[in-house]
Amino acid sequence: MNKMTLFDHITFNEQGLIPTIIQDATSGKVLMMAYMNREAIQKTCETGETWFFSRKRQTLWHKGETSGHFQTVKHLYLDCDNDTLLIMVDQKGVACHIGLPSCFHREVKDGELSAPDSSCPPFALSSFLQSLFEIIDERAEHPSSESYTTRLFEAGREKILRKIAEESTEVLLAATETRPDKKEHLRWEAADLLYHLLVLLRHEGLTFSDVMQELEKRRK
Repeated sequence: MNKMTLFDHITFNEQGLIPTIIQDATSGKVLMMAYMNREAIQKTCETGETWFFSRKRQTLWHKGETSGHFQTVKHLYLDCDNDTLLIMVDQKGVACHIGLPSCFHREVKDGELSAPDSSCPPFALSSFLQSLFEIIDERAEHPSSESYTTRLFEAGREKILRKIAEESTEVLLAATETRPDKKEHLRWEAADLLYHLLVLLRHEGLTFSDVMQELEKRRK
């Protein structure tokens, strides 16, 4: 932007507002959309947490001030038309005021609106491992007798390690096969290995994001 400030570029609407999309910096999930005026942007930049302008109440509000679900700003972007902001955040708790992770929790299918669903919006396929890790984390926090993941946690580290050793061997064997369906078999075994590795990470107090951050550091 040369040495011009953000406000030299922003195009506010007639009410002095700009729509702002909030996205989880770790998972990539879209959390919410709100409006900001100049003061909200200034406070967001100064405090490192999101502030918005309520069109209904005609007042400034600090996200998380009442709920404790604060949003720590990681990145802020302005779009090509200068009339929409994107803020990537670390979300504490949930974003939606009704207690769901994202405000976009109802899907439209064939013109009909679904009931609120905490899994909406879904992760992009490239982020599915993050989604799978959250399911594994849920099984760890809320055990179910019908869940294979729960049974792994209950069996403990030794069982999980044995499964990883077993699945690693299966991957190696599948990769050296000459059978016509080799790719399908390797894909199946690789999926098993990744799943059990995520279970081990959760058992040892690590997250999928921890590993992604380590890979990102190595890339730099």
